[in-house]
Amino acid sequence: MLNDADQTFPEIREAVRRLCARFPGPYWRALDRERAYPTEFVAALTEAGFLSVLIPEDYGGSGLGLSAGAAVLEEIHRSGGNGGACHAQMYTMGVVLRYGSPAQKAAYLPKVASGELRLQAFGVTEPDAGTDTTRITTFARREGEAYVVNGKKLWISRAEHSDLMVLLCRTAPRAEAAKPSDGMSVLLVDMRQAVGNGLTIRPVRTMLNHATTELFFEDLKVPVANLIGQEGQGFRYILDGMNAERILIAAECIGDAKFFIDRASAYAKAREVFGRPIGQNQGVQFPIARAYVQMTAANLMVEHAAALFEAGRPCGTEANMAKLTASEASWCAADMALQTHGGFGFAEDYDIERKFRETRLYQVAPISTNLILSHVATHVLELPKSF
Repeated sequence: MLNDADQTFPEIREAVRRLCARFPGPYWRALDRERAYPTEFVAALTEAGFLSVLIPEDYGGSGLGLSAGAAVLEEIHRSGGNGGACHAQMYTMGVVLRYGSPAQKAAYLPKVASGELRLQAFGVTEPDAGTDTTRITTFARREGEAYVVNGKKLWISRAEHSDLMVLLCRTAPRAEAAKPSDGMSVLLVDMRQAVGNGLTIRPVRTMLNHATTELFFEDLKVPVANLIGQEGQGFRYILDGMNAERILIAAECIGDAKFFIDRASAYAKAREVFGRPIGQNQGVQFPIARAYVQMTAANLMVEHAAALFEAGRPCGTEANMAKLTASEASWCAADMALQTHGGFGFAEDYDIERKFRETRLYQVAPISTNLILSHVATHVLELPKSF
């Protein structure tokens, strides 16, 4: 195991490790084979209060900062699990907390904190818009005291396992907006009422068990009372949620990298070939050491971005850079661990191949590496915009 004497939130981390020990590799492998949702694991996290650490105490949560949430998710991934099954429960509620009305916060946040309601679906991405969020076309037309929603969303994870969804849609055409980001609004959709009454959910099978779906809206009615904040200002509302999402997922990547480094180090010490441990060979030990260096550097970036977020300071660039460096560190560690294990790395029982597939996702989602580089080039280095 790595030297973690200087880790933040040691009590939280130890408690998460104890919980995760109840859900070892065989549990996750069985779910992976069947593409099943980790219901028992999510229930245990909820009962222990780990999914409500960011909800203020007034609403039944722990009232801790983003760094505490990052510690929880990092330890889940380091233990061999996957926080993607429920991590949106942490950051998605932030839209309601920061921009919801007092009545909305009182109605939903205590139930999210207790686990009575799951708020795990974040309806933003569309097949024809991708990461160009301003070009979404899902439209909510107001009719009296309801919005009538029509359109389509893609890559919406956990929709089948969520009671509520934060939905970004247009309430004014893009062509009529003063800025491309204007004219979008956020609705809180009650999935329990919506499915079969204008909302159809279609699972999308992928190379990893991520419970992702495609959503179809056909004249779905959403009460006007479920509008979060002001109509037309929704894009601004979700930006904070996106920053939190990127920082928390970066923490998951750090956990993945530590998982791979832990496993590779242990295997390199124990595995003997030609009469000595393979870890005695520099060709084996140097890649492990390099993965550790990359992980440590990326972790500092994640901690910096989380600190800015908690202080209420602008952190869009830092959140993006944290996500990029952490995802690349985890992928480097994954490739190294697979190479270190040789043929055994491809065997399910070692959990390397499963985690290898899972951590590859984060160079694509929730934002691609290329788009982060474009952001840094244009917003930080002031280079000409390429699109």
